[in-house]
Amino acid sequence: MTVYLAPLEGVTDAVFRRVHRDCFSGVAKYFIPFVSPTQNLAFTARDLSILAPENSFGVPQLLCKDAALFLWAAQALGDMGYDEVNLNLGCPSGTVTAKGKGSGLLADVPALERLLDGVFARSPLPVSIKTRIGYTRPDEFDRLLDVFARYPIHELIIHPRTRVEFYKGTPHREAFAKAHAALDRPLCYNGDLFCEEDCRELMRQFPNTRALMLGRGLIANPALAQSLGGGEALCKASLRAFHDRLLEAYQAKYPAHVTLGRMREIAKHFVCCFDAPEKPRKAIRKATRIEAYLDAIDRLFAEHELNETPRFIAE
Repeated sequence: MTVYLAPLEGVTDAVFRRVHRDCFSGVAKYFIPFVSPTQNLAFTARDLSILAPENSFGVPQLLCKDAALFLWAAQALGDMGYDEVNLNLGCPSGTVTAKGKGSGLLADVPALERLLDGVFARSPLPVSIKTRIGYTRPDEFDRLLDVFARYPIHELIIHPRTRVEFYKGTPHREAFAKAHAALDRPLCYNGDLFCEEDCRELMRQFPNTRALMLGRGLIANPALAQSLGGGEALCKASLRAFHDRLLEAYQAKYPAHVTLGRMREIAKHFVCCFDAPEKPRKAIRKATRIEAYLDAIDRLFAEHELNETPRFIAE
């Protein structure tokens, strides 16, 4: 089973990806949270830090609605040594969609077609796409499938929710089934795969799926891809070692308040894997100093056991 790590803004940064790769196996591709090329054909200093090969690895993702900007960025990424680029048509953030980017492009199919015409005419790198199934309604996916079928997409990663659904409700797997029937492109499924059984059931239902992209499920259980590949399942010792290496790496790079914010965001995911997580979750959320955070983590590992089936649980 081929597994990718989804790009989660503020979570799956270069530090997280590197430490995860060192501690656990099973992830075939790590996707880098999106960057946006600017109108003056340049990456910002922040983007360059994210993309610098010595600091990062994985598949870079571009947030862009202009073909010329995309092509410039793809060439720049190729010059950096990357061999694939991903187009973000999935981000549901209001600040992104208001600019007609991310899933905002799904509301303007002619603009999407103009972008894809330019991108696939001259892209120097293979282009994969991560998309939602529409902006407002799931039935918008029928027209989008007709559009996607016209282009040599390297891989189509489908999160079967609309933009307005964000991450709520149940993914529309019937839309993914339509994609299987309509497209001869490699397909990847993304959305609410929170434990081994979720992943195996998806592959039983759609056996020709090339890959699964895991996000919140893999942050909560960082051994999920490893166990899906036949490796060791998550245990308290491996999770604590991973946590401590992450903390050390963040402390070496960031000031205390940034480190605390990163660790609390990650911990709110993996606390789901323990029994009776309500009190430790509250203590982690309330921690305003590293010392208080570590006290909450120590009590979590000392006083609670991992569930028989570790999995992410949405609040």
